Amino acid sequence: MNPNDHPIALWPASASASAVETDWLILAFTVLTLLLVVPIFIGVTIFAIRYRDGNKVNRQHSDRRDRMLELGWMLIPFTLTLFFFAWGARMFMDHKNPPANATRIEAIGKQWMWKFQHPGGEAEINDLHVPTGEPILINMISQDVIHSLYIPAMRIQVETLPGRYTQLWFQADRPGTFRIYCSEFCGTDHSAMDGLLTVMTPADYSDWLAHSGSSASMAEAGKSLFSAYGCTGCHRGTDTDRAPTLAGLYGRPVRLAGGGTVAADDSFLRDKIQNPGHNPIAGYPQVMPSFNGIIPEDELTRLVAYIRQPPTTRKLSALPTPLIEAPPSIVAPSSVLAQRSPLAEPSLP
Repeated sequence: MNPNDHPIALWPASASASAVETDWLILAFTVLTLLLVVPIFIGVTIFAIRYRDGNKVNRQHSDRRDRMLELGWMLIPFTLTLFFFAWGARMFMDHKNPPANATRIEAIGKQWMWKFQHPGGEAEINDLHVPTGEPILINMISQDVIHSLYIPAMRIQVETLPGRYTQLWFQADRPGTFRIYCSEFCGTDHSAMDGLLTVMTPADYSDWLAHSGSSASMAEAGKSLFSAYGCTGCHRGTDTDRAPTLAGLYGRPVRLAGGGTVAADDSFLRDKIQNPGHNPIAGYPQVMPSFNGIIPEDELTRLVAYIRQPPTTRKLSALPTPLIEAPPSIVAPSSVLAQRSPLAEPSLP
C-alpha cells in the first residue's frame, strides 16, 4: 500500500480489529436509520400523491385505532437504538482504558509537526513505527495550540491540548504504511501537518529499534536532566527535610495544603515543575521556583518519565507516608533559572 496514492480516502482501509468493529457499528446504524426513515418518506410521498388537491378519494377519518401498532412503532425503534447505544458505549470504554501492558509512546504536537519518542529514547518526527499485535499507548500534549491526532486506519482521533495530557491507544493487526493527520485547524500550515504510521512485524520492529541510533532511554535522559536542572539539590531522595522525595510518588495520592488529595499522575508532575505554587503540598512551604518557559516540552516528558519509574529502578528511598513537618526555610536551587540545560536538544523549527 502506498499512502500517497489516496491522500484523502472516503473509506480508508482498516488496520485493527477495533477499526473493523467501528466500521460495522457505523454500517449497522446506517442501515437501521434507513429502515426507520425510508418508510416514513415513502408513506409521505404516497399520501401526498393520493390525497393531493383535486383527487376524488375518501377523506373521512376512521375512529379505529391500533394501539399495538403504535406501541410497536415506539418500542421497537427505541430498543434497537438502545442496543446501538450499549454497543457504542462499550467501544468508548474500551478506547478509554488501555491495557496495562501497552507500550507507551510520548507525542508532542507543534506547529506544524508531530514528534514521537519511544520508551528506549528513539525519536521520530512526522513518522511513527509500531509493531503488530501489541497495544500502543500514545501520551500526547501540545507545545503551542490545539491539535488533533487522527489515524484513519485505526478509526481514532483525539485532541492534543497545550498544558494537558491526552491519550489514545490502538493495536494494529496487519503490517503496512498508513496516514497520520492533524484534524484540528492549527494555523496556516495545518494541511501540511501529517505523517506516516508504519506498522511492522515484531521482528522487523525489533530490528528497527536496534538500528535507530538511540543512546539512552527516556528515563535515563530524564535522570541526567534531573541533575542538570538542580532538582537533586532538594529532591535527593534521602533528605526529606528539605523537600519530599519523588521516589514512589507516581500514582499515589498527595495531600494538599488547602485540604483534599490529588493523584500524582503525569499532569500533576508536569504542573508542579512548571507551576509549583499551584495546589501547594501539605507540610512544605512553597519555595520551589517555577520552570515555566525554561524547560521545553520534550524535556518535561523525559523528566516525568524518570520520576514515573518505580523506586527500585531509580534506587531512591521510598516515599514517606505523610508529607508534613518540613523545616521553615528551604534554599531553592540556584543558577537553574538563568540557563538552559546543557543536555537540552535544539528547539524544533
